[in-house]
Amino acid sequence: MKVLLIGAGGTLGRAVHTALRERGHEVVTASRKDADVHVDITDPESVRAMYEAVGPVDAVACAAGSVPWRPLGELTTADVRAGLEGKAVSQIELVRQGAARLPAHASFTLITGILAREPLLSGSVASLANGAVEAFVRAAAIELPGRQRVNAVSPTVFTESLGVYGDTFAGFDPVPVARAANAYVKSVEGHRTGEIFRVE
Repeated sequence: MKVLLIGAGGTLGRAVHTALRERGHEVVTASRKDADVHVDITDPESVRAMYEAVGPVDAVACAAGSVPWRPLGELTTADVRAGLEGKAVSQIELVRQGAARLPAHASFTLITGILAREPLLSGSVASLANGAVEAFVRAAAIELPGRQRVNAVSPTVFTESLGVYGDTFAGFDPVPVARAANAYVKSVEGHRTGEIFRVE
């Protein structure tokens, strides 16, 4: 299959890239830098240009999305909007635009995270955005045209990322990022839709 991978340069994106390539898929990478195609997923025009540049693909896999981490009392309206744009609206736009451009058998795999179900201090915007993406996946699955599918991968913290977060995820059992990459393979190669693949 030809797979468009967005956010291939991060910890998760690199692992997904490796997993898909090892399965024999042709992977086209898209990101703000160091990728086959440039894209800013928070800009609808950039998303449109990406799809036009890449052409038809069998699957879209997103491993990109950013949210601000700030205590609730310090959050601004701009922070909330930035989190929704950075992780929820941006991924919804990938599906919204892609649904009309991709073939009937195509699939979308989005990224959420454990904070949708296990909140942490200073992570309210992350919880909000993750929850929004998961609710969208379930709803969009019954509206996509043809046999198109949409799922999300929702991992806990990665073993490889513990150094970045310090004690933020104290008590959580980390997982190797390769396990999350396998969930992308399950979504891309499988037949399920409207699913949230938890990796814990």
